[in-house]
Amino acid sequence: MLSALLIAVAAATGPPGAAQPAADLYQATVIVTGTDTRSRPIGFGQALRKVLVNVSGEPRLHDDPRVTALAAHAAASVASFSYVDRMAGRPVHDEQGTRDRPYNLTVKFVRARVDKMLAGLGQRPWRGRRPVVVPVLAVRIGTTAYLLSVDGPEGAEQRAAFADMARDFDLNVRFPAGADFAAWGVRPGRFPAPPAAAATDEAVVAGTLEFNESLPGWVGTWRWRWRGADYAWEIRGVSFDEAFRDICRGVLRAASGHGAPD
Repeated sequence: MLSALLIAVAAATGPPGAAQPAADLYQATVIVTGTDTRSRPIGFGQALRKVLVNVSGEPRLHDDPRVTALAAHAAASVASFSYVDRMAGRPVHDEQGTRDRPYNLTVKFVRARVDKMLAGLGQRPWRGRRPVVVPVLAVRIGTTAYLLSVDGPEGAEQRAAFADMARDFDLNVRFPAGADFAAWGVRPGRFPAPPAAAATDEAVVAGTLEFNESLPGWVGTWRWRWRGADYAWEIRGVSFDEAFRDICRGVLRAASGHGAPD
């Protein structure tokens, strides 16, 4: 458990996050197999789920049965789509050629239709400024403990995974530098008293992330103060990718005014 919640990083480098361009929120990228029509309907449905979540700021929509029904007919609301070969430059290595290669499928939806879907779900587009997620995380695996910093030798894969998860929710992320931790008095395994005030557009989420062999999986415990409210939540027995997704999901939900992270 955390000994204190780190709220502020006003002295840290990096500008506050700008508002997300609304048009960008109406498109999403998913991974599919091949470029033919076999996987395209599923890809369209997955992309629509992402768009409905990110435009509204309500992560619960992803698993809403009503959205499942909408996703089945996602093609009717597609404005455009394109593919990028994730294995571009690598030779074809099987007899099936390129049909079963993984592709990034980027789908752009008709804005008016997405907004109409949200209205039918009792939601509306969230036009507020989206915070930059600043994870202040003490990580432990076995006897190894470190802080997840932008310039630290440990955690390179975790930083990349966190950035991917944030991108999935149309959020930006900024990792503190080692100098930031030193200035705040942060050490692996413990946290200091909170500094004075957070930058307006930064969501500073303090937490511990520890690998538990008995589960097995990672256990994440998070705390965050936003607009005068304190939030605390956790996740257990997951990959670190899912742990970071849990942070971003929680930030999106609370920042958009949909309630506490869950």
